[in-house]
Amino acid sequence: MADILNLAIPYFGLIFIGFACGKGKGLPEAGLVWMNFFLLYVSLPALLFGIMSRTPFSELNNPPFLIATTLGTVTAFVLAMVTGRVIGELSLRKATMAGLAGAYGNIGYMGPGLALAVLGAKAAAPTALIFCCDSIFLFSIVPLLIALTDRDHPSPWHAIGVAARQIVLNPLIMSAAAGALAAALHLELPVAIDKTLQFLQNAAAPTALFVLGVTVALRPFDRVPWEVPGVIAIKLLIHPLLVFGLMLLFGPFAQPWAATAVLMASLPPALNVFVIARQNNTWIEPASVAVLIGTFASVVTLTSVMWFIQTGRLVFP
Repeated sequence: MADILNLAIPYFGLIFIGFACGKGKGLPEAGLVWMNFFLLYVSLPALLFGIMSRTPFSELNNPPFLIATTLGTVTAFVLAMVTGRVIGELSLRKATMAGLAGAYGNIGYMGPGLALAVLGAKAAAPTALIFCCDSIFLFSIVPLLIALTDRDHPSPWHAIGVAARQIVLNPLIMSAAAGALAAALHLELPVAIDKTLQFLQNAAAPTALFVLGVTVALRPFDRVPWEVPGVIAIKLLIHPLLVFGLMLLFGPFAQPWAATAVLMASLPPALNVFVIARQNNTWIEPASVAVLIGTFASVVTLTSVMWFIQTGRLVFP
């Protein structure tokens, strides 16, 4: 258990440090804009490019794994949407955000660093594949559903075109695709560029976790909406259980791959859920609450999954 805590504490510790700084210092939230820009457009793309480019291209060709993990995310998204509609009596627009909170884990901020720390270099390929496929699905369905509820679009085809552009131009998806291309072509970057990317990759996780803590600290809330506990339960409990079952159904997969899939599914709701909710001016406070409570609750749930993996109790025949 001490080994698990040694792995988990640095990640959750940085979140709590950011949370404490956000609560204690009282600086304006506007100060986070450049840090978020750095993460989304510079540091995290460098990290995803590095993971993909260092992974042998042959390992990235695993359709059953892609289908299984993406199906788990799709199912969690639908369940969370239904929960929002039934329990919270949300509109389709707001329920879409609830679905995102129930399916979109912190696969960018926490996922790569945590997976590599728990499972080693063998987790690089499945981590990259899960990130790409989950991002493509979620960044497709959410803009599409939001666009269909937005009367500014003259037609559904226009809404689909807007969503497609957002997918293609997403910096994280673009960097992962560039990394896969580099792996396929066996490209060797110049030493100076490679070292620069290493600096940026090393900055991604600590900056992201600190920003996450500060952001949730600056989002006070008066109450917990009825649908939020159900959405959090889907993200932290149902999603990993779904993926575990799908690993058995579509497998067999190598132990590191299957374990990585369950670990990534166990991550708490991503900070981007709140960011996207604010961009679309819908379900903003519940999104903030879901990220905050989900992050704190994952101290128990995610650490438990890490313990099952490290002790060999999470076995895939």
